[in-house]
Amino acid sequence: MRKGRFNEPAAELAQRYSESVSFDWRLYRYDIAGSIAHAAALAQAGIITADERRKIEKELRAIEKEIESGKFEWEQSLEDVHMNIETALTKRIGAAGAKLHTARSRNDQVALDLRLYVKAEIAELSAGLRSLQTALLNLSEQHVDVVMPGYTHLQRAQPIFLAHYLLAQIEAFARDAERLRDCNARTDVLPLGSGALAGSTIVLDRELMAQQLGFARVSQNSLDAVGDRDFVCEFLFCLAMIGMHLSRLSEDLITWSTHEFGFVEFSDAFSTGSSLMPQKKNPDMAELTRGKTGRLYGNLLSILTTLKALRSSYNRDMQEDKEALFDSVDTVRAALEVFSAMLPKIEINRARMEAAASDPNLFATDLAEYLVKKGMPFREAHEIIGKLVARSVTKETPLNRVPLAEMKKLSPLFDSDVANVFDIRRSLAARTATGAPSPKNVATQISRWVKLLRDR
Repeated sequence: MRKGRFNEPAAELAQRYSESVSFDWRLYRYDIAGSIAHAAALAQAGIITADERRKIEKELRAIEKEIESGKFEWEQSLEDVHMNIETALTKRIGAAGAKLHTARSRNDQVALDLRLYVKAEIAELSAGLRSLQTALLNLSEQHVDVVMPGYTHLQRAQPIFLAHYLLAQIEAFARDAERLRDCNARTDVLPLGSGALAGSTIVLDRELMAQQLGFARVSQNSLDAVGDRDFVCEFLFCLAMIGMHLSRLSEDLITWSTHEFGFVEFSDAFSTGSSLMPQKKNPDMAELTRGKTGRLYGNLLSILTTLKALRSSYNRDMQEDKEALFDSVDTVRAALEVFSAMLPKIEINRARMEAAASDPNLFATDLAEYLVKKGMPFREAHEIIGKLVARSVTKETPLNRVPLAEMKKLSPLFDSDVANVFDIRRSLAARTATGAPSPKNVATQISRWVKLLRDR
C-alpha cells in the first residue's frame, strides 16, 4: 500500500501501534468468503478471466485450510487480516491475486467481514440460549410441584412454584433470543461494493455477491455502508442484556445457596473451595458470571463512546470495535455453556423451600382478598390486614394462629372459612389468571416451552 505515495517505510513503532492482525485474524473465514464472492463479481464484469477466478478461489481455500491448521504465518507489518491474506494470495498466484482488490476497499471489506461474523455469532449464541432454556425447562419439569416463597425487596412476598420462577428465567432469555433475531435483520445487509466511501466506476453485480454470501439486502448508500457500526452496537447491547439476565439468575442462586437460605446446593463440579477455610464451598461460576457482566457493559459503552464523535464514513478509530466485540462474544458464549452444564447438576432443597413458603405472613394478601370477596373495598381490607399482621408480630402469634374472635374485632366479615386461606395449595390453585402461578398455568407453560424448544 505504501509503494506509490510514500517514500519511507512506516516506523516500526507505528506499525506495532496500528496493527490489528493480532486480533482481527479471527475474521479470516469471512474475509476469504467475501474475496471469493468479489472475485466472482469481477469475473462477471470482465475484470478477471474465468481461469483467474478459479485460481483465486482455489488458493484462498488453501490459505483458509492453512489458517485452520495453524500453519499460516501472520505478518504484523501487513497490519491486518485483509492484507495478510491478499499478500499471501498474490505471492502464490501472481497477477491474478493483485487484481482481486479491484473496485474494493478495506473499508467495505472490513464492514463485510464484521457483518458476516456477527450473523454467524448470532446463530451460535441463539443456540446457546436454547440450550440454557432447555436446562431451565428440565429443572421445571423435575420440580414442578415444589413450592417456594416469591420475593420482592429480598423479603418474602407470596408463595409461588419453583417451576414458575424457572419459567420466568426462560421468558427473559426468550426476549434475548428475540433481540438477537431482530439485530440479525439489520445486520443482514451487504456493504461490499461500497468501496472506500463512493463505490467505483467499475460496476459490479452487488446482488450477485449478496446472494453468494447469504445476505437478504444490499446497502443503499455507500457512505453510510462503510461508516455504519450500528449493528455492532446493537449486538453488544444484546450481549449485555444476556449478561444482565445471567447475572440476576446468578444473584438468586448465590443467595439461595447460602446457609441462611439453603434452597439450593451447587455441585462439586461447579464449585470451588477456599485456600484457608476447609469447610467452604463457593459458587464461583455464578459469581464470575455476575462479574463478567460488567465487562459486557464496558464493551458496549466503549464502542458507543468511540463512535459518538466520528465524522461520517470510515475512520481508523473503528478498528477499536473488534476487541470489544470479540471479548463480549467469548464471554457470553462461555457463560451460556457453563450455565447449561451447571444447572442440571444443581441440587434443590425441597424441604427448605416449602418450609419457607409456609410462612403464614405470605398469605396476608390472600386475607385482604378474602375480605374483598365478601364486599369490603380493597384499601379498607389492606388496612385491616396490616393491623392484623402488626398484632400478630407484637404478640408473637403466627398469623394463622390468631383466634377468630380477635379477627372479628377488626371485621365481622371474618368467619370460620378464613382458615382455608392458609392452605398453600388452595391459594396457588386459585391464581388462574394468565401468567399467574397456578398448577394448571405452570403445566400449560411447561408444555408450551417443550413445544417451542424441543420441537425446534
